[in-house]
Amino acid sequence: MTTPNAGTLFGHPKGLFLLFGTEMWERFGYYGMRALLVLYLIASTQDGGFGWSNQEALRLYGFFTMAVYLTPVIGGWLADNYIGQRKAIIWGGVIFSLGYFTLGIPKSMIVGMEETVFYLGLALIIIGNGLFKANVSSLVGELYEDGDHRRDAAFTIFYMGINLGAFLAPITVGILGEQVNWHYGFILAGCGMLIGLTLQLTLANKYLGDIGVKPSAKRIKGDKKAAAPLTPQDIDRMKVILIMSMFSVVFWAGFEQAGGLFTIYASDFTDRTLFGFEIAASSFQSLNAMFIILLAPFVASTWVKMGSNEPTSPKKFALAMLFLALGFFVMLWATMVQGGDIAVKVSMLFLVFAYLFHTLGELCLSPIGLSLVTKLAPLKYTSLLMGIWFFFTALSNFLAAFIGSFVGEGEEMVNNAGNIFMGVGIGALITGVIIYLSAGKLVEWMHGAEGESSHDLESKIEEEISVTGTHEGISETHR
Repeated sequence: MTTPNAGTLFGHPKGLFLLFGTEMWERFGYYGMRALLVLYLIASTQDGGFGWSNQEALRLYGFFTMAVYLTPVIGGWLADNYIGQRKAIIWGGVIFSLGYFTLGIPKSMIVGMEETVFYLGLALIIIGNGLFKANVSSLVGELYEDGDHRRDAAFTIFYMGINLGAFLAPITVGILGEQVNWHYGFILAGCGMLIGLTLQLTLANKYLGDIGVKPSAKRIKGDKKAAAPLTPQDIDRMKVILIMSMFSVVFWAGFEQAGGLFTIYASDFTDRTLFGFEIAASSFQSLNAMFIILLAPFVASTWVKMGSNEPTSPKKFALAMLFLALGFFVMLWATMVQGGDIAVKVSMLFLVFAYLFHTLGELCLSPIGLSLVTKLAPLKYTSLLMGIWFFFTALSNFLAAFIGSFVGEGEEMVNNAGNIFMGVGIGALITGVIIYLSAGKLVEWMHGAEGESSHDLESKIEEEISVTGTHEGISETHR
């Protein structure tokens, strides 16, 4: 493999900024589509939607997001063993775009086939996502030689592209889809993906050289360490991965109400008027990315200032559960203000503070996620344990939608939403207490790996900025 020699920009290979743009536009497409999906399904047929019940829409959303989190495992394997990352990205981008544009086909052109075409669009998005998502980040690592001090900063820049796309999409795609035409919104999401694809097709050879062209499995020889038998230390560390994976389900099952129940609540029960303008319900999903960009440096500097007193990974998990619970108690307060009356619209500040607390929780928990697997997993089981982590993440997305689906319809929605918010909040608190009380034993089972984290500000900022990427399984696979 030869590294590209196309010069640098701001001290980094220009290929980094190509990958930044590619990933930003791909995430723009995905988060834009996701912001509209549930609202589109529950909108009446007169308003261009399908007129589904909340339960039907949320359960489909759960199956869809679960598949989105599972398919990158397959896509990464195909790229590593058969087609290479670059081809996987191109084919993934093409299929992704076809999926968005399929959703964008006006119903008047497919009378009698509306649902069939809709399901086809979702299937294409799932397949495209599987090929695309796991492979772009791996190219970032290959731009740098082993030990290059610029690598941490490179991933910080790359992850910022993810957050920028996640911030812009619900605002632009959401407004166009909700307030003009649903199909225009999906088409705009597809245009975003096309921009990212065009960048790859036109600039990759110049700025990436031949990295990612050949499947990585054909470039890697066997490792003697991988064949070593498991030690008691390895078994303890694997137990930590499995336990923390299961605990993470509780957090993400609550956190992922953002794309489902929170969006329905924003649409039906929130006063979204600001300075005479109505904010699209889907636009509230931008708050998470905005808070990540604003708060990541603050959280990172807090950990650095604490030095040796920085909480251990399990205690950060427990703190994340506390923030998750606070967010749901804020939403419970909102339903109490309504007093069971569906005609009452509450202040949008309830959602703003709920997103704030949930993002703080994400900043505590998400950077630990995949890094925990890479630090603790025995070499020969790294891929298996990474797959288990993805499985639990996928499961949590399904559970999130399943829980939210109990909101019901009509007059019962406010009381049901309040019960859901209270139940998830209490569940998060109990889970947090259990994790906190178990923290000492979990750290003991890590056998020193907990102390391997860096305590410099640059590395901490990179960890915090990366939360959206690590939650989605986008990691520094070639670090």
